[in-house]
Amino acid sequence: MILITGAAGKTGQAIARALCKRKQFIRVLVHNDKQAQMMRGLGVQESIVGDMRSQETMNQAARGVRAIYHICPNVSPDELSIGQAAIRAAQSAGVGHFVYHSVLHPQVEAMPHHWQKMRVEEQLFTSGLATTILQPGPYMQNLLAYWHDMVTTAKYAVPYAADTRLSHVHLDDVADVAATVLTEPGHQGAIYELCGTDILSPHDIVETVSRYVGRRLRVEVIPIDQWEASARKRGLGVYQVQALRQMFGYYERYGLIGNARVLQALLQRAPTTFAQFVQRTYAANPAVR
Repeated sequence: MILITGAAGKTGQAIARALCKRKQFIRVLVHNDKQAQMMRGLGVQESIVGDMRSQETMNQAARGVRAIYHICPNVSPDELSIGQAAIRAAQSAGVGHFVYHSVLHPQVEAMPHHWQKMRVEEQLFTSGLATTILQPGPYMQNLLAYWHDMVTTAKYAVPYAADTRLSHVHLDDVADVAATVLTEPGHQGAIYELCGTDILSPHDIVETVSRYVGRRLRVEVIPIDQWEASARKRGLGVYQVQALRQMFGYYERYGLIGNARVLQALLQRAPTTFAQFVQRTYAANPAVR
C-alpha cells in the first residue's frame, strides 16, 4: 500500500491517477469527507480524514504502508513541522520508502516556502529512511487559473516583469515520475530536478496561447501591492502573501531555471511541451474560444 499525504490538491490527484493506472493500492490523507469522496471517485481504495499537523493522524495514516508520498499544503507556514511529523510516522511504522515532494531550487533562502522545503530535505538526510526527493518546477497547469480571463480579455496578468523566465513542467509528467519512483526499484537516495524543455516568460506564454485562440494576447504587469490586496481579498494568509511576494521578487531578478534532462531520462520520452499543453487545453475548453 502507498500513502499520499495532502492528496486532495492537484498534485495529489495527479499522482493518485498515475498510481491507479499501475493498479496500485492507495491510501490518502485528506482534510475532510468531501475530499475523501472525491478521491474514491478517482479509484483510491482507502481514505483517512485528519490534520497533517497531528502526529496521531500521521501515525494512523502511515501504519501498514510500504511507501509514503508526502505533499505538504501549498505555501504552508507549518511545512517543517508537518514534514517532521510525517518523518516520525514513517520511522515508527517502519516504512520502506519515503518520497518527498519538494520544489525546484529549495536552496534559495530568499523564497521562504522554498527554504522550508530544504529544511525538510535536511531532516530526511538524518532520518535513517530510504528517501527520494522530487524537485519540480512551476506547473504548466498553473496557467489554468488565468485561462478564462486570458481568452476572453486578451490579457495575461502577472505580478512580475514580462520578461521573467521560468522552467515549466507538465503536472502529468511529474505524476508519471512519482509513480515510477514509487513502484520501481533503484530510486532510493536520489534527488531529481523535474523541469520541462520550455523556459518561458509571460511574453512567450501569450505568444503560444495567441496562436491557438486566434487573437493577439498581451501581458499586463500588475503592481505587487495591487496583487497583494487582491490576494488578501481571496483569503490568503499573512505568511502566504509575504512568501509569494518574495517569490515574485526573486523570479523577477533571477528567474527560476532548471534542466530537462533528468525528467526526460525518467520518463524515457520527451517531456510534454508547453505548446502541447496549450493545444490540449484549448481543445478541452470550447466555451471560451
